[in-house]
Amino acid sequence: MPKQKWGVGEPRRTFRGSHGILACDSPRIDTGNLKSVAMEAMLSDINMLVQCHPHRSDRNALDPRVVEAIRKVPRHAFVGLRLQNEAYGNYPLPIEYEQTISQPYIVAVMVDLLDIGEEDTILEIGTGCGYQTAILAELAGTVCTVEIIRPLALQAKERLRGLGYTDIEFRIDDGYAGWEDYALFDGIIVTAAAASIPAPLVQQLTPGGRLVMPCVVKGEDQNLIVLEKECTGSAHVQTIFSVRFVPLTRGRPRGF
Repeated sequence: MPKQKWGVGEPRRTFRGSHGILACDSPRIDTGNLKSVAMEAMLSDINMLVQCHPHRSDRNALDPRVVEAIRKVPRHAFVGLRLQNEAYGNYPLPIEYEQTISQPYIVAVMVDLLDIGEEDTILEIGTGCGYQTAILAELAGTVCTVEIIRPLALQAKERLRGLGYTDIEFRIDDGYAGWEDYALFDGIIVTAAAASIPAPLVQQLTPGGRLVMPCVVKGEDQNLIVLEKECTGSAHVQTIFSVRFVPLTRGRPRGF
């Protein structure tokens, strides 16, 4: 399979998908009907990619719960006004502070790989704008999310609270160390690429739990990996496919 750069990248400036939906000049999507049509077109594109490039050995389709969770989350609520007509394009879009909202396909695959149960506690490293956080909250019992860029974290918290998500715990910190106060986690998802799998995250993962994240393999090359922690404490790592994400930021929280 050829290398794909699906995590981040230069967004297309027109709304083009395999269905050609919403190729219009208006800077906003004005009606609920158009949003619904755009959402279904986006999901259709995601399902087609999953069928063509299965990310699991046990099936070539997303868990229906994941599909429904994506359907419930209004992606247009997580992007800027100028990008409203691109909100349901199946490609990444820029947000503030040189970060991105990932391609919906990549979000779907990463969330699907976690195998989230309704009572699970999930740790997310890299809240960003909060889009993936909302999808996780549709699936899990509790979501704990960590963001190192303070303004992004505060905006995401306000946005998610406004959308009615209450079972989310927020932290502004270096996500490399995880969040020990809420460990152990049934699943951990990381939205930025690290040179290696952070040991604290593996330690905070419950036996049988999964960690999904991009890792740098050589130079700028990155792979999406799944780590499954065994009951013995050992771990099995599987490579899914090539991706491209922003690097995992370390150190003190940034911003005011």
